[in-house]
Amino acid sequence: MNLKNTQSGSFLKNYKSILLLLGGILAGSILGLVFGKGVEVIKPLGDIFLNLLFTAIIPLIFFTIASSIANLEKSEKLGKLFVIVIGVFLSTVLISAVLMLVGVLLFPIQQDIIISKIPLETIQESTTGSQITQLLTAGDFYELLSRKSMLALIIFSFLIGFASLQSGEKGKDFSRFLNSGNEVMKQLLHIIMKTAPIGLGAYFAYQVGIFGPQLFGAYAKPLGLYYAVCAFYFVVFFSLYAFIAGGKLGFKVFWKNNITPSLTALGTCSSIATIPANLEGAEKMNIPTHIRNVVIPLGAPLHKDGSSMSSIIKIAVIFAMFGKDLTDPNTILMALGITVIVSVVEGGIPNGGYIGEILAITVYGFPMEQALPAAMIVGTLVDPMATLLNANGDLVSAMMVTRISEGKKWLTEKLVA
Repeated sequence: MNLKNTQSGSFLKNYKSILLLLGGILAGSILGLVFGKGVEVIKPLGDIFLNLLFTAIIPLIFFTIASSIANLEKSEKLGKLFVIVIGVFLSTVLISAVLMLVGVLLFPIQQDIIISKIPLETIQESTTGSQITQLLTAGDFYELLSRKSMLALIIFSFLIGFASLQSGEKGKDFSRFLNSGNEVMKQLLHIIMKTAPIGLGAYFAYQVGIFGPQLFGAYAKPLGLYYAVCAFYFVVFFSLYAFIAGGKLGFKVFWKNNITPSLTALGTCSSIATIPANLEGAEKMNIPTHIRNVVIPLGAPLHKDGSSMSSIIKIAVIFAMFGKDLTDPNTILMALGITVIVSVVEGGIPNGGYIGEILAITVYGFPMEQALPAAMIVGTLVDPMATLLNANGDLVSAMMVTRISEGKKWLTEKLVA
């Protein structure tokens, strides 16, 4: 009896935060189903939680990346690590896109899609050079403090870390400041995440109440196909990636520690907001500090398996609208190229960034005023699942990067130690 009580207490202790999070999400979903649009009254609770997360994310990313680089030994092959990271990112993005293409070709979308009249965003034309400049850099220091400049902030953080590393003994005090800031920000995120059951519950209530009915409309077939293929990719391919990274033990470690990151991704619809949960999950998986502190923050804006799959389904929907053939090899290769670009430039803002849609419509020559609204609706409705794959993909990618850079026994050696 005492043993059972001890086991029960241990289970509650280990999974208390997850159970609370699940309870909040379940309660929010029920409220959304029951009250529909009436749940808008509690949406501010979800917005407050997200705002707290987003304001803490900027300094967290800075201190996490800069301190990680500053603490590396100069003898470590940083270039090799980054090559491995980019290689893993591109591989999984292409695999996910090809899988969705296979799904679309096997179950073609043939019915007419309703073109809803919704306000279009004003799209400012600019040259390719200026777009790249805005993507990689910021015009002033204060602009780095916006999540819209996430990639520029990451590059700046890397440079600060390298500068601290190159400064040697003279830069030790600054390196200690970076380490201290990293610890403080981790504690701040821990405090904020205690409000997650309420915040995510309110956000789920809003999503179910507002967007739930649309799932049964004209978009049911493409959305059903998308969610089915993504669920298959999530369960089967992520399990395969985890097994490749660490064998049976890697499989168990991944699925044991990805619950909170998965729920956070589904609730916030933001890869950026999932960074803290991913970092915590990676730490529990025994992924080395210098790898998780590089792969997770870098993956949030750059690595998007879910977005690559949503790019394919949106292209399929647009082609179905205008009765065009998607099976042409050139069309397929162009779609794969678009998905890679989307995975790099699309931001981590909830329901944000229609760069991929605009790019696809422009490249294929479809009328923007007709094609964009449909693509935007599909993009909004697939956002939760896309974010789940985007964010969780960073976590399992960190495992594979560790396997390649640290050797096949990395996990067993960590656990023995």
